[in-house]
Amino acid sequence: MRISEMFYSIQGEGLLAGVPSVFVRLSGCPLRCRWCDTKYSWDSSDGEDVVLDEIQALVQARNCDYVVITGGEPLIQAELGDLVKLLKETNKHVTIETAGISFVPDLSCDLMSISPKLSNSIPDDNKLAEVHNRLRLNVEALRKLVSNYAYQLKFVVDSPEDIAEIQETIEEIGGLDRAKIMLMPQSTGREEYIEKSAMVAELSKQTGFVFCPRLQILLWDNERGT
Repeated sequence: MRISEMFYSIQGEGLLAGVPSVFVRLSGCPLRCRWCDTKYSWDSSDGEDVVLDEIQALVQARNCDYVVITGGEPLIQAELGDLVKLLKETNKHVTIETAGISFVPDLSCDLMSISPKLSNSIPDDNKLAEVHNRLRLNVEALRKLVSNYAYQLKFVVDSPEDIAEIQETIEEIGGLDRAKIMLMPQSTGREEYIEKSAMVAELSKQTGFVFCPRLQILLWDNERGT
């Protein structure tokens, strides 16, 4: 399996924010979000090939019960199911972070952390934008993911105008638990995060959706994990 990086930190986002976790970042993503903070993981050739048993051993070397499989886009990885199965054999709590652009059945993960991409993610480059816009929102895949897994939905908010699109997306998916819908400030650095957090907090109050922190930006200014 192609691994972009592995590191031990705390979960910065979502319902498990603050929980010490081992992060396994997989290489390769078909999306090109303009504000992506891990662009180095887009290329499927990024990083190095690591056999699954070695990944398991590296995770076990940490005194930590929580593992986050992230990317890139984990759900496009052929060996994802085997990796999750190995991690569960050692009683790890496994979160998969995904854009929700495809559905993979029968993954034994504990939490599917889904971040559907809004139009605020479309890159400026016209060629990249065409492909990105075609792939970024797969409503049928999102419906299957939330129907088959314990989940949270994290929407990146760049401005108050994003709320209408979020509401529309939620209605299209249907049947969602509002307590699992989260609004997350778009930011690639600490200063921008602080500036936008008050705006997003106010939107959370207006909509009833959960404010989603981004502790990795607040604490480390989005410095790459080690």
